[in-house]
Amino acid sequence: MAETPEVEKTAADKPKAKAKKDKTEQQPDNLYSRRDFFSFAGWASFMGALGLSSVYFLRLLFPRVLFEPSPIFKAGKPSDYTVGDVSTKWVKDQRVWIVRDEEGIYVIFALCTHLGCTPRWLKTESKYKCPCHGSGFTKIGVNFEGPAPRALERLKITLGPDGQIEIDKSKKFLYEKDEWTKPEAKLLI
Repeated sequence: MAETPEVEKTAADKPKAKAKKDKTEQQPDNLYSRRDFFSFAGWASFMGALGLSSVYFLRLLFPRVLFEPSPIFKAGKPSDYTVGDVSTKWVKDQRVWIVRDEEGIYVIFALCTHLGCTPRWLKTESKYKCPCHGSGFTKIGVNFEGPAPRALERLKITLGPDGQIEIDKSKKFLYEKDEWTKPEAKLLI
């Protein structure tokens, strides 16, 4: 008789176990668990980082090149410029003044030697005046007022085979080094 109560206990325990099993089966079946989601998110971020690294590496194979215009340009014929006058024709496009005097033609780079502003030619006062800080330069480009530490620079000027003036902005001549007397700093006519 002792065996019967044990059988009854196991029979009573079975419905409880079945009830627990039914509770887990009642939860909706998700396609992915939380662990799977974070695994996919980790792999996705790893692949994204790998893809961006590949793009950056491929970008290194193509160098960045800045194509600049040629520093040499043609400024017309010497007869286009009148004696004793400063031509402001090229200030906007090339940032230069072309000056013709009795001896020849020279080119002044329109860049203030103080902070790099573009001075203006004041014909009535016969000087170049910087609007930023008030530096003043004579007609030939020598500084005489304001904070500019040195004279304006002159550029290389030559006469091309076609008879036109060629100006090279990459070659500059400084007054302090007595380079204004060099043959390429002035075109003798």
